[in-house]
Amino acid sequence: MTTVAAYAAPAAKAPLERTTIERRPVGGHDVLIEIKFAGICHSDIHQAREGWGEAIFPMVPGHEIAGIVTEVGPGVTKFAVGDRVGVGCMVDSCRECENCQAGLEQYCTRGNVGTYNAVGKDGEVTYGGYSTHIVVDEAFTVRIPEGLALDEAAPLLCAGITTYSPLKHWNAGPGKKVAVVGMGGLGHMGVKIAHALGAEVTVLSQSLRKKDDGLKLGADHYYATSDPKTFQELRGSFDLILSTVSAPLDLDTFLSLLKTDGAFVNVGAPEEPVSLNLFSVIGGRKTLAGSGIGGIRETQEMLDFCAEHGFGAEIELISASEINEAYERVLGSDVRYRFVIDAATI
Repeated sequence: MTTVAAYAAPAAKAPLERTTIERRPVGGHDVLIEIKFAGICHSDIHQAREGWGEAIFPMVPGHEIAGIVTEVGPGVTKFAVGDRVGVGCMVDSCRECENCQAGLEQYCTRGNVGTYNAVGKDGEVTYGGYSTHIVVDEAFTVRIPEGLALDEAAPLLCAGITTYSPLKHWNAGPGKKVAVVGMGGLGHMGVKIAHALGAEVTVLSQSLRKKDDGLKLGADHYYATSDPKTFQELRGSFDLILSTVSAPLDLDTFLSLLKTDGAFVNVGAPEEPVSLNLFSVIGGRKTLAGSGIGGIRETQEMLDFCAEHGFGAEIELISASEINEAYERVLGSDVRYRFVIDAATI
């Protein structure tokens, strides 16, 4: 066991504080990663405040991890000391079920092991990226291409793959009209990726406050959902709508914006249930769907895609002492567009 510094929530809704945690010894197929940067995802806040249900405390959040390999186990073949690597939202799965075999570890039928707030196969609680080091199986570690700065790459491990996976699955590309609901940590990556895939991209945001940013990041159009005329004007317009917000939406109104056979895909996860009139999907043979992160193979594909197109996340780098303030700012939509912790400050 190795003792490392970390920031943890000692209890639900309690402020995060500096502490130490134990990391397991480096096993045969493990890599020890010196964490350089860790993104702050809205899901960190949901879990640290038990918005999604009962959680395990103390909790070290963080599943957008970028760093350098400093030690490898004797059986490791994918990585060497000095490699630039990332770790996302999961650190293990059963590896045997149909989904795992298909490279869809995020949908492991026995449940994947989350990077934090989970229990590993060894019975130990997992602790995430708000720490100086982490030990991860090489099978759940990805390579960060040289073309990506580590700080801008960290949020790709959740925000990037969470938007890339559904955009690819629902065939966003040339000739397709894609709308992204929300211009936050997930939404801004959805805009960049959909644009790079060749789709015509529209942002649907509460206000026009971030319109200039949206257009700069690749949106072709930008509308305020607070304006009722938006829904009249855009009725029946989109092949795909990607909702990145974690507030409950009026699904019937948003579904009216889809073309026949269009899909409305949720990647934001509100804490409350939402209601739906089924005629909103019956009329127009529409799909209401959800999508969760991506498998390891697809996560690597996404990183390579972002490097090839020359972009990472838009970030605001903070010190670990600013985490609690950053949480409040995320809840107030006051971040453009992802807070990233400099792990050297932990």
